[in-house]
Amino acid sequence: MVFVNFNPLNLIKMKDKENAMKFIKELKRKTRKRYNSEEKIAVVLAGFKQEESIAQICRNHGITPATYYKWSKDFMEAGKHRLQGDTLREANTSEVKTLKRENEELTHMFKEVSLELRVLKKNNTSEK
Repeated sequence: MVFVNFNPLNLIKMKDKENAMKFIKELKRKTRKRYNSEEKIAVVLAGFKQEESIAQICRNHGITPATYYKWSKDFMEAGKHRLQGDTLREANTSEVKTLKRENEELTHMFKEVSLELRVLKKNNTSEK
């Protein structure tokens, strides 16, 4: 066994320690808070009010300043597009997947019907 400094994790074999660290990292990733659009807007508007520093707002909401500034940029871009009259929106991933699946089904159905029609025409012409 290899021991490095005194730390409870160091009492575990190095391989077990790596597995534990991977587990902790994966657990943190899976339990990370996901913010909906209303929560993001509330955070950005709190920053615009300038009652608290951006750093304090970020600490209060558990986000990094980089995340805040990204949300702020997205918020401003959306407002700019809306004011320019650009009301088209980008489709989200689930919508795109649904439309692709529907397109594949319709294409498959069209191919089947076309084949049936071709067979019927061929049988009809051969009977004459």
